Amino acid sequence: MSSSPRFARMLATLSASFWVLILALVALICFLVAMGAFKPDEAVGVSVAAVALAVLWVAHAWWLSRHGDGRDLDSLRARERRGF
Repeated sequence: MSSSPRFARMLATLSASFWVLILALVALICFLVAMGAFKPDEAVGVSVAAVALAVLWVAHAWWLSRHGDGRDLDSLRARERRGF
């Protein structure tokens, strides 16, 4: 694997995109259940998959809150440039 900054940024973007996709899938399934498209007990596999994805996303968010930097340097610079 390459250790260039460009490759690291690409990997970070892919990772963020993956977790956004997971959250979107969970939200879609919740929306479909709320709209009555299917009942959770009728589609047990989809329900189990949705719960598993939600648990994975929560675990990822918790891990990031504990181990992540928490501050986006680009947004900090932009805020300072605007005078906030």
